[in-house]
Amino acid sequence: MKYLCSFLLALLSTLGLSAQGWPSAYEGVMLQGFYWDSFVDSRWSRLESQSSELSRYFNLIWVPQSGNCNTGHNNMGYTPVYLFDHNSSFGTEAQLRSMIAAFKAKGTGVIADVVINHRNNLGVGGSWVDYPAETYGGKTYQMTATDICANDDGGQTAAWATKQGLSLSPNADTGDDWSGCRDIDHKSENVRATYKDYLRFLLSDLGYTGFRYDMVKGYAPAFIAEYNTAAQPTFSVGEYWDGSSAIRSWIDRTRQGGVPTSAAFDFPFRYSVRDAVNTGNWAALNGAGQHPLINNADYRRYAVTFVENHDTQYRSATDQLDPIRRDTLAANAFMLALPGTPCVFYRHWLDHKQALKAMIDVRRAAGITNTSDFINFASAADHYAVRTIGTRGQLVCVVGSRPDKYVPNASFVRVLSGKGYAFYLSRSAATAWVDAASGEYDAAFSLRATAVAPEGTQLVYTLDGSTPTAASAKVGADGRIAINASCTLRVGLLAGGAVSGIVERDYVIRPFAPYKATIYVRNENAWSTTNFYLWDSKGGTQLNGNWPGRTITATRHIDGHDWHYQTVDITAKDYYFNLVVNSGTGAPQTVDIPQISSDRYFVISTAQVGGKYTVTDVTSTLTGIAPLRPDASVSTDARAMHYYDLSGRRVFSPQRGRLYINGLGHKVMF
Repeated sequence: MKYLCSFLLALLSTLGLSAQGWPSAYEGVMLQGFYWDSFVDSRWSRLESQSSELSRYFNLIWVPQSGNCNTGHNNMGYTPVYLFDHNSSFGTEAQLRSMIAAFKAKGTGVIADVVINHRNNLGVGGSWVDYPAETYGGKTYQMTATDICANDDGGQTAAWATKQGLSLSPNADTGDDWSGCRDIDHKSENVRATYKDYLRFLLSDLGYTGFRYDMVKGYAPAFIAEYNTAAQPTFSVGEYWDGSSAIRSWIDRTRQGGVPTSAAFDFPFRYSVRDAVNTGNWAALNGAGQHPLINNADYRRYAVTFVENHDTQYRSATDQLDPIRRDTLAANAFMLALPGTPCVFYRHWLDHKQALKAMIDVRRAAGITNTSDFINFASAADHYAVRTIGTRGQLVCVVGSRPDKYVPNASFVRVLSGKGYAFYLSRSAATAWVDAASGEYDAAFSLRATAVAPEGTQLVYTLDGSTPTAASAKVGADGRIAINASCTLRVGLLAGGAVSGIVERDYVIRPFAPYKATIYVRNENAWSTTNFYLWDSKGGTQLNGNWPGRTITATRHIDGHDWHYQTVDITAKDYYFNLVVNSGTGAPQTVDIPQISSDRYFVISTAQVGGKYTVTDVTSTLTGIAPLRPDASVSTDARAMHYYDLSGRRVFSPQRGRLYINGLGHKVMF
């Protein structure tokens, strides 16, 4: 059997089917789709609602560990209990499946957070080792005390088990210990068989496209090779948290048939970026010996670069961790200009979406891949310059407090700049360029259009999505185009009567005016006090003070019932707030009620989930009011008037003269 298995593995390798860790010459960009405690922003339904926008810029999205952690409160997923039950703090399993399918349909793969170094248990009766039995595919899986490393928690687990008449595995941990949960023995046949089927389930049943392995220092890398060879993920990346060349050694030790089976997060790269940004000494970016992955042509394919993640971000004044403290965009610009597979942090995306989109557009225009070569051009305390050679052109990135200190020669054209960074594309890229990324804007604006081509090349453009021709509107090689209304812009190079190098952008102009949103709450339980605890989308700012929030005494009698209510100012387009209702002492309380940005009516039921009362949104039932939708049978080309709902909130600016259908089914002409 041993020789048969070896033969099969060799055959798979020959056929190119064994796990390759990460594709070569890969142009993809990855998003970490969560930050710490992002239980609202990273809900499966919330991510799915952004799938069209996110898929335009990201090829991969790494999401939180999605298994059930068996807790009555929000849990980030790093204390996993269930393997085959995926109802989590981020949504139901049905919502998870829907979200994964939505991204897959748009060509974006979802990366599962795989936490198999350790495992939590049910904790019934104070037990440390009672793992649930789970049946999947007609097979029952269960780990026991004998699947826990002999030296878990420095021997404390063994001491507890002995008192209970139980035995742990005879095998010591093959990696670092972690006291938060029981460290699982990967030498156990039961463990390896269970985890292999679990990983196959993630891919073939739930629909994930690859894995992010958590805390891989906790067990031998040979197990990564075994698991990936069995499951065959398209992508695999390990969290080997180390700032030295040991990270390269870990990749080597995941080899199967001489080929690495996993990429790794490039922590040394992250540390050099952090040091440059936080100290203001941009010479710290000098790559000599600093970046053992992207600096080495044999390993940059396996480098997943990042500048921030959920373990390094600033969380609070008392939990500051190790964040990028300034020049966030410069840090991201440097990352997105270099080889490896860049992983953008979700908090950065939410705060700087349009700028990051434009940077990704430049990266794609140059054709930078995870194996591109690069050259360090200039290194000084106030600026750093690097040139990366893509498949379609070359990109020079200058970052620092004085990015203007380095300007490449005339064979390059500046296409993008901002605080602390500048991007230049080589004229050989032969493409039109515009510096405003696709997306939604508050008002009309003008953008800069640039011919990345031989000097003197003219630009032609259209605003209706049609292909520009020699007869289309023209603009100089470095001119401006006014965007006065929602449109699809297409810009191309005009040379010798032919148009080439066309780029396309989609713009939505949606003016915003501050308004007020009122929440109404009716409680079917006999709570003597009603408190609203509110926090918003801007860094989780508390709107009613610390937990348990503010006691609400104001009521309105509506539809035969008394409703407690509070009004909140909506100050920005993407602004929302979240609500937990409680009795004033913290418990009892409701589940989290997320992403409120308009008048809403909630009824607290008598049912509970995880010790928290469920809530029903009865807004549409109570008021009959739904968002307006355009009636396609009536058209117009006039725009101007604003629409206000019954609460006085200005919703948007519909097209004048167009017929709309309100929530009651009535036609309304503006």
